[in-house]
Amino acid sequence: MSDPHGDLAGLLKSWRDRLSPADVGLPAGPNRRAAGLRREELAALAGLSVDYVVRLEQGRSRNPSDQVVASIARVLQLTSEERDHLFVVAGLLPPSRGELPRHIPPGVQRLVARLGATPVAVFTASWELLTWSPLWAALLGNPSTLAAGERNLLRASFGGTLLAGPEGHPVRSASGDPEHLQRSLVADLRGVHGRYPNDQSVRRLVDDLLVSSPRFAAMWATAAVSEHQSERKTILHPLVGDIELDCDVFSAAGSDLRIVAYTAAVGSSAADKLDFLRVSAVAAVSALEAQPSASAGSGSV
Repeated sequence: MSDPHGDLAGLLKSWRDRLSPADVGLPAGPNRRAAGLRREELAALAGLSVDYVVRLEQGRSRNPSDQVVASIARVLQLTSEERDHLFVVAGLLPPSRGELPRHIPPGVQRLVARLGATPVAVFTASWELLTWSPLWAALLGNPSTLAAGERNLLRASFGGTLLAGPEGHPVRSASGDPEHLQRSLVADLRGVHGRYPNDQSVRRLVDDLLVSSPRFAAMWATAAVSEHQSERKTILHPLVGDIELDCDVFSAAGSDLRIVAYTAAVGSSAADKLDFLRVSAVAAVSALEAQPSASAGSGSV
């Protein structure tokens, strides 16, 4: 009988080899010995140590958590069927259909990776931030500085600053009503809570906010239900000042994910500010790529 953990090791390497740096939004660099994604790149994108990825691929770590497997599946741009298979060979139950979807389809992953000129990110239906472009981080603050559980738009909005993105830079609705965005998000969450009544993360989010935020509790008590809509937003950026942008929300069919993109009209002052931030984003990615590998040879392919 074959060892499922041996299968896990082989699968990870095979799936990593079929990706290119461009698929995940990274520059190829001049000194690559193979076209696939390097171990250290997978580790950085999945929020893992290089040593842990090496141990997984060598079969020395045999019990990855649900969160680790889900993160690896996202970075490797697996299909839903491949994601479920990865859970099974890791000795875990795949997510059930009643749970809020968190897996990003490969096409959506490629969209985010290749929209380098646009601040774009993908959220779950409950507004948990899953992945983002470099320009999103430059515009709204780097989400990787936060723990995964803190990357939620509702937790950020009701956690102190009246309207702040999950990465820290304050965001204001162009409607002029300082609570408009919050009311819209709460009404949207009410609908999500109804669609996924057995999802523990959604229930925990609602319960936590009911306890921690009287403002959320008051809005939740109205029982309003509506879908959060696209609108203009103003980001209070510490480097370029206030920048007003169109914020559009798109749905990924069949996944219940939210794709959020900020754009500006060509030739506008907001577009000039985005261009300035884009240079900063490219420089940050290039600096990351230029860093020496923490695994000193054994972590690269």
